[in-house]
Amino acid sequence: MAKSLKIRTLDDRIVVQPLEAEETTAGGIVLPDSAQEKPQRGTVLAVGPGKLLDSGSRAELSVAVGDQVIYGKYSGSDIEIDGDEYKILRETEVLAKVVND
Repeated sequence: MAKSLKIRTLDDRIVVQPLEAEETTAGGIVLPDSAQEKPQRGTVLAVGPGKLLDSGSRAELSVAVGDQVIYGKYSGSDIEIDGDEYKILRETEVLAKVVND
């Protein structure tokens, strides 16, 4: 799991730790880094207070810390903190929450 982040997101932005890219195919072939797909799924580590509305109140976010989410392949901004890769996204860039029933 992730270390304690020293970052505070603003408005409707969230910080996601992407899952690790698949290193082998279903047939057992090892993929080099250049051939690995960018992960499109990750765990939410931090959420902002919500988008500021015209009324002055804040819209409640649909995701919370600990949720697993699916996002677009080229969504958000990639950042590195203390050697770990993270992604900062707007809530609208999240395509779905993963529900484990």
